Order: sequence, then structure tokens, then C-alpha cells
Amino acid sequence: MESQHYFSAQPSGPDTRRPLSVVLAGERRELVTSSGLFSPDGIDKGTAILLDTVPHPQGTRLLDIGSGWGPLALTMALTAPEAQVTAIDVNERCLALTTENAQRLRLDNLVAAAPEDVGEALEFDTIWSNPPIRIGKQELHALLLRWLPRLAPDGSAWLVVQKNLGADSLQRWLGEELPEDFTVRRAATAKSFRVLEVRRGQ
Repeated sequence: MESQHYFSAQPSGPDTRRPLSVVLAGERRELVTSSGLFSPDGIDKGTAILLDTVPHPQGTRLLDIGSGWGPLALTMALTAPEAQVTAIDVNERCLALTTENAQRLRLDNLVAAAPEDVGEALEFDTIWSNPPIRIGKQELHALLLRWLPRLAPDGSAWLVVQKNLGADSLQRWLGEELPEDFTVRRAATAKSFRVLEVRRGQ
């Protein structure tokens, strides 16, 4: 984590673009990154584990909670070109980078937006997230309870969380707090991470 303020709307430090070469959806992609955001120099371990675990995104309305420079949202847009991908982040620099990287990959099915700019009635068939655990438990819980209930019927959300940062307690809490038609399970364990699946019934 380059900056402890990566979850701020306006991160400190200069916004200096630099090249970023990464593999997304099985091919090397030439993108851009900057300072003042989470894992600016590549795909972090948790995100990589999530991408290795999740099935192909289902449905036509997809969401990435906490986009960073865009690895999850870009992968969604690349692998599901018929779907509309929404990437949300409170960090304005992250939104700009996700937008620019989508343009570099000629992805017109991806929109990066601040949370308050996403229509309240919109539901999502698939949600992917490496949630910002370090914002604190109260803020994290509020974030997840804002977005996970917006799963469409038969939709699923996939979250990656480090074990030592409370993955198991988060799984239990989600099971208790989400509506009755939601189920929560541990889908995978890899290295020091858990991958959780949240599914909404029909």
C-alpha cells in the first residue's frame, strides 16, 4: 500500500501517470497507474487470488466495489463484453485511471463512478470486490450493507479477504446481517486469503 490515504476522495501526492504492464483475462495489457491508490504497481495478491477463483461473470449488470486502477472491472469488461460493468471508488484518481485504462483497451462497456452517482434502483447480477478492509470495521460493514443487498435475484458476489484481517468473522457477520434470501459461504482458501461467495436466492 503506497499511501495510507488511498481510500480518500482526493489522495495526497502528485498524480503522475506511469506505465503499467499486467496480464488481464489471459493477455498482457499496457495500462497506466499513479500514486495515492492501493497496489499501484501491479495486481496485489488478494486480487490475483480472486481472479483465479471466480467463475465467468454472469448476467448483464456487473459491479466492482473499490476499483483501484481497475483490474477487476477491466477483467469483467474483457470477459463479458455483452455486459455493462460499473466500477465504483471514492478515490477520484482511481476513477480517472479506471476510465483511462478502459479507453486504452477500447472497452465501451465499463463506467467508473463515485458511489453516489450510481442509480439507487440498479441491481447487479455479479459483484466482485477486494474490499478495503483497512477503512475500519464500521465503515466496511456500511459499505458492504450498501452494495451486497443490491444483488439481483440469483446473483452472486465474490469477495477476497485476508484471514488475519477477519475473513472468518466477516463471513459470519454477513450471514447474520444480510436478508434471509442471501447465503454466504467460503468458496476457497489460498495462501492467507479467503474467497467468500454471497448469493441471493431467486
